[in-house]
Amino acid sequence: MTTPNITEDAFHAADGEALSADASRPVRILLLYGSLRERSFSRLMTEEAARVLTKLGAETRTFDPRDLPLPDAEGTDHPKVAELRDLVTWSEGMVWCSPERHGAMTGIMKAQIDWIPLSMGGVRPTQGKTLAVMQVNGGSQSFNTVNQLRILGRWMRLLTIPNQSSCPKAFLEFDDNGRMKSSPFYNRMVDVMEELVKFTLLTRDRKDYLVDRYSERVESREALSKRVNQTSI
Repeated sequence: MTTPNITEDAFHAADGEALSADASRPVRILLLYGSLRERSFSRLMTEEAARVLTKLGAETRTFDPRDLPLPDAEGTDHPKVAELRDLVTWSEGMVWCSPERHGAMTGIMKAQIDWIPLSMGGVRPTQGKTLAVMQVNGGSQSFNTVNQLRILGRWMRLLTIPNQSSCPKAFLEFDDNGRMKSSPFYNRMVDVMEELVKFTLLTRDRKDYLVDRYSERVESREALSKRVNQTSI
């Protein structure tokens, strides 16, 4: 795993002791990207982020959205849907990276998020997990997509970290081998991954307490499952 653009003496792995966190096991991060193009810059940026996360000591998995059906076009037993949901359950944090198309995230990105359930049997698979958001642009820098991703992260009850990455003119930022070039945009991406690992360590063993709510303590698990999974209003 090579990261030639990183300045080694300035690169610090997350310090579990400084965070009073359990760093004895790697944090588990799922990465999603929002384009199926052969040379997909959101995929290339996601791959670069995964390399940085690995260097930071995380365990990463990246979901390939190819062949994922449109939301509700298939059942939840569809292999790609089941794969995505299993990965979300496995993860302690996520990275969402989408191109900006018509001023918004792509349909491919939104479809992946739409397949992630708010609740499975009374358990919310995303609640209390961490999230980092990134976007790539074909033109000048924009923050429309990361802002939308933040809204979705909040709706999914994810702990979205403060930092984010927006890479303009992405076609100039990657070499012929698909590696991200050294630049302030690369450095910002590293910042975001570093912060994601720190926040995941900080909250990993506390997330159940952090998102514990009075309104849910007065409602049984069975009642919650029945309410959020109702088929009609």
